[in-house]
Amino acid sequence: MSTDSARHPAPPSAILETCLSVSDLTQSRAFFEDVFGYAAMVADERLCAFNVGGAQVLILFSREEVTQPVHLPFGTIPSHGSQGESHIGFRIPAESLDEWRARLEERGIPIESTVTWPLGGTSIYFRDPDGHLLELLTPGVWPIY
Repeated sequence: MSTDSARHPAPPSAILETCLSVSDLTQSRAFFEDVFGYAAMVADERLCAFNVGGAQVLILFSREEVTQPVHLPFGTIPSHGSQGESHIGFRIPAESLDEWRARLEERGIPIESTVTWPLGGTSIYFRDPDGHLLELLTPGVWPIY
């Protein structure tokens, strides 16, 4: 009989933070505030953190500001960040799909692709100012959603 379950904690149950490295923090903050309606919880020259609903945080990091560790009175945050394009998917209700298409069009944000998945969900793909691929997903994209 294996004792693995006695030695290992349960796996994490959710992703709390999702991060994007951006070249112009002011421009990216304005994009996410305007397009998604997010309000910053914390913001400075290094980062901008948004509450994206429930216990989920989207953090935009200035690429220039995260290359070195940050020493705070209560601990050190290691250097981190990424180069190139990343991807984030945002869940939306199916009935809001046309409103989102209109919102993106009003802001001059081109939809790069639309996919209707075998389970019935739809994805709309577009990009932020840094070229990160953003996706709006309706229920039916994944077996769990």
